[in-house]
Amino acid sequence: MRYFTASDGVRIAVRDEERAPGGAPLICLHGLTRNGGDFDVLRPLLPGIRIIAMDSRGRGGSDHSGAASYTVAREAQDVLEMMDHLGISAAPFLGASRGGMVAMAIAARAPDRITGLCLNDIGPEMEPEGRARIPTYIGVQPAERTIAERVAAMPAHNPGFANVPEARWQAEVERHFVVTPDGLRIAYDPALRDAFMATIERAPNLWHGYDALAGKPVAVIRGANSLILSPRIVAEMSRRRPDLITAEVPDRGHMPFLDEAESLAAIRAFLGATGLLCSGT
Repeated sequence: MRYFTASDGVRIAVRDEERAPGGAPLICLHGLTRNGGDFDVLRPLLPGIRIIAMDSRGRGGSDHSGAASYTVAREAQDVLEMMDHLGISAAPFLGASRGGMVAMAIAARAPDRITGLCLNDIGPEMEPEGRARIPTYIGVQPAERTIAERVAAMPAHNPGFANVPEARWQAEVERHFVVTPDGLRIAYDPALRDAFMATIERAPNLWHGYDALAGKPVAVIRGANSLILSPRIVAEMSRRRPDLITAEVPDRGHMPFLDEAESLAAIRAFLGATGLLCSGT
């Protein structure tokens, strides 16, 4: 784990395990309540690619900085500052859910820094039904007291997912919860809920950021049972970008894990379109 200090003094954790000297960088941005560990699954599957996965402020190993700073705009600024810290002028992005929103914000603000974007179960807008579900879990401490209890409850907590091996749920729980004497606790700042609720009446609209990617490779992966990214939104994305790389993953809701065959095919096609070398594909 690396760290850098953002311009407002917040210490940000960066998972940057360069698998090969000179590996081509892929900047991976995680979902709203998650962390950069979500992309560890891709490291052995994409040899030759340098996966750089930042823990957004308030999540994982990064400092908690308060609800007022948990915004797409501030998180986009953190990413640009991380790139400057690592000496990366431009790179392709893989953005999962909130991470995809941040990437589209960067495309609108600094299009020269992003050479392409692969989106995991997110588009320039969100379906109201899926967005309305977020307050039911964000910032909520789990009722389960042990990892084993939470693993058993994961299918119920994740509607739209089926045929998920128990080992996968185990890894998810261990990554996103902390064991304490008082039971399990979420591995992010609970104030993230306050930040989200402050924007609950303002539905996201990032079509300007999506359109700013004109001429650059774009891909979208959709969980077949997703309530956030609907076929309607994907159809509009494809209408605006006939060259859009698309994939739909069966037995997945919001978001696919990215190691599914359909996900990997889309990611590899995207990396090929960006010109990144990806041996063994």
